[in-house]
Amino acid sequence: MPINDELAAMRSHRNRIHRYSQLLERELPEHDRSYLEGRLSEECRALRRLTDAVFPIALGLPRRITLSVRSAE
Repeated sequence: MPINDELAAMRSHRNRIHRYSQLLERELPEHDRSYLEGRLSEECRALRRLTDAVFPIALGLPRRITLSVRSAE
């Protein structure tokens, strides 16, 4: 895959991660929250796999993408 396509895919994953994180800040029914948490986890894993493939040299960044999401209580 050409680097431009890989960077575009990384942007897409990042944008979906941001969108799901914002949605999780709202009050949601439990089944919607579970669905979004699952999608968020999948997007984080996909972004990490793509990042590791595109940039295989460690850049001193944390290995895991961590997100702090406030629970709607």
